[in-house]
Amino acid sequence: MKKLIINFTPTGMIPTKEMTPFVPITPNEIIEQVHEAFDLGITMVHLHARDSKTEQPTHKMEEYSLILEGVRRHCKSLVTCLSLSGRSVNEFEQRSECLELMPDMASLTLSSLNFTKQPSVNSPEMIGLLAKKMKEYGVKPELEIFDIGMINYGDYLIKKGIIAAPLYYNIILGNISGLQIDFSHIGTAVNSLPNGSIWSLGGIGNSQLPAATFAIAGGGGVRIGLEDNIYFNKSRTKKATNIELIARVHTLAEMFEREVMTPKEFGDKGFYNKNR
Repeated sequence: MKKLIINFTPTGMIPTKEMTPFVPITPNEIIEQVHEAFDLGITMVHLHARDSKTEQPTHKMEEYSLILEGVRRHCKSLVTCLSLSGRSVNEFEQRSECLELMPDMASLTLSSLNFTKQPSVNSPEMIGLLAKKMKEYGVKPELEIFDIGMINYGDYLIKKGIIAAPLYYNIILGNISGLQIDFSHIGTAVNSLPNGSIWSLGGIGNSQLPAATFAIAGGGGVRIGLEDNIYFNKSRTKKATNIELIARVHTLAEMFEREVMTPKEFGDKGFYNKNR
């Protein structure tokens, strides 16, 4: 069976210290947790920057620079991905400026969608501009998929030559307006991807553990971390740490005899930025 990609998502845009004391917010906290996860065994990291004082999401290049520099200093081979989310800002200059730091990858959500309390706006023009700048700086897209329509739009971008192989997709399950933890949803999404694509499953909230289990059993990768779920158990009586969530994925991987893919193995498939 294929080696297991573990895509670590330590922070996200929503969790705060008030919600859970375990979420890393400052650059140093993020760097330390990524380093600990790297030592345990992950393949790539999906990074969000926060304002250290307000804890609010920020797209400022100087914040991302501190995080990226620290992660690369301690975890040299780790594949790094920066968030270009449209949930808090939707100006191209703000969303794209961190690409100039030349991470290995950056997130590209392939359509607009609604979360429980806010939208993520991704117009066709914005998607095209972000993809073009990624190509200019040697950054590969981490294709974020919440519904089948986003896969269809990705196919359109491939036909237009806007994105190209190698292709990595995160299929996110459990969002109120998207794909759910359902065999038919997962099977349709995976079978709709272009031939040769690499895919991982992520789950929001209580969908996280089932998504990880389905992915490990089905030959895909896993997206895991406090970005998507701050609880360790379904009854939500225990707050999770990032390391506990990753360790549980390792336990499942051992049960299914899935060896974790090293960062170098993944990067050498075409996901390292040649300018790194």
